[in-house]
Amino acid sequence: MVNINRVHTGGGDKGETSLVDGSRVKKSSLRIEAVGTIDELNSFLGVVRMELGRASTIHADGGTKTSALRATHLGEEALSRVQQELFDLGAELACPPDKVPPGITMLGDLESKTLVDEMDAWLEDLEPLTSFILPTGEGPVAWLQLARAVARRLERRLVELADNETMRAFPVEYINRLSDWCFVLGRWLTTRLGGKEVLWQPIGDRSSGEAERTRLMSDHDDIGDVVNQS
Repeated sequence: MVNINRVHTGGGDKGETSLVDGSRVKKSSLRIEAVGTIDELNSFLGVVRMELGRASTIHADGGTKTSALRATHLGEEALSRVQQELFDLGAELACPPDKVPPGITMLGDLESKTLVDEMDAWLEDLEPLTSFILPTGEGPVAWLQLARAVARRLERRLVELADNETMRAFPVEYINRLSDWCFVLGRWLTTRLGGKEVLWQPIGDRSSGEAERTRLMSDHDDIGDVVNQS
């Protein structure tokens, strides 16, 4: 069991930190960069869970949005599992590749397959995409988009680590799946929470800018007058 009774050791004051076996490495090393990015991704998923807990599951008439309520519970459970798995992955990568102790869980095909199975189930409820989606949406969805982008950065860090040190191929595969998983989960939650996806538009279909409406705003007391001129 882990027994941590002191965090501020001062051991890293000179820019080094310890791997699990006690060996010291620079905090700028590729391995520590990968482990730190796993921690960053895990933290963003924690924010997604917070936003799921605050998502609206009540109709205007006071009734419960059953579909939304079930979706938030399912999303919470899935994210909780993935956070645990990311911690396992971080622990593995915090070891020299030939010195992973027996007590550290090594993720494998089952965890990767679970991500794919969940994506396939969510996709059954979704219409095929006809355009790219902008990274925005309801609270948990917008944060999932950010988590997806961090997962892609983590994937790049892992590829770089694998190019320079011995490493299992699995972490790259798992994170590649996980970034897609975040994207599909975000789409599915958008549907279940009653949101709307914001699609990328070709440049000819976009607004030419807000300068004119900004100037109009100065001459109107009612913002609705300006908005309605769009």
